[in-house]
Formats: sequence, structure tokens, C-alpha cells
Amino acid sequence: MAVNKPTGDGRRIGAVRQRSQFEHNGVYFKRNATTGQIMSGKKDGTPYKGVRRED
Repeated sequence: MAVNKPTGDGRRIGAVRQRSQFEHNGVYFKRNATTGQIMSGKKDGTPYKGVRRED
């Protein structure tokens, strides 16, 4: 599991498990890797931190 300690440094240690992300029309979507269900979308155009990217 990814941890955010020490707090305040703006980075995550390790990868977020069982998650992947992909971009579609400038929106990044986060997907559950086990079920394939889309969890959330991020409209600001920046990818999620610590989440692996799909091709």
C-alpha cells in the first residue's frame, strides 16, 4: 500500500496497488485493476500521483 509519510513533502512512497489510469480527451480516469470498473475522473489535465498508466 502506498503511504504519504512524511506529510507535507508532496510525494507518495510506493505505488497505489490494484489501480491503473488512462487518458481520454484530456481527462484522466482511474480504473480498478481487478474488476475493470472506472472509479473516478480528473478534469484538470494532470495524472494521478502514484497510479500506473495504461497504454
